[in-house]
Amino acid sequence: MRKYELIMIARPDLDENSLSEVVKKVTGWVSEGGGQIEKVDQWGKRKLAYPINKQTEGLYVQINLNIPPFVAPQLERNLGYLEPVVRFSIIQV
Repeated sequence: MRKYELIMIARPDLDENSLSEVVKKVTGWVSEGGGQIEKVDQWGKRKLAYPINKQTEGLYVQINLNIPPFVAPQLERNLGYLEPVVRFSIIQV
């Protein structure tokens, strides 16, 4: 198991329940892959450095996780198809 940090930016028009559903979906993918969630930290709405899809703000979420190395590409692929997520980054810590 390796430690990873996932930062994702969701659309700013999501309400709190919709954002928590997105986080539950991502944590479900991690647990299905045999990983563990260390910490979920919701940073709230922040201004983006540049507009993405005509949006100037986004809801930031940081998730620290332990997953096997083969799960990271699967997680990236699934996040790419998740519609409320505007951008994401997974880095090994």
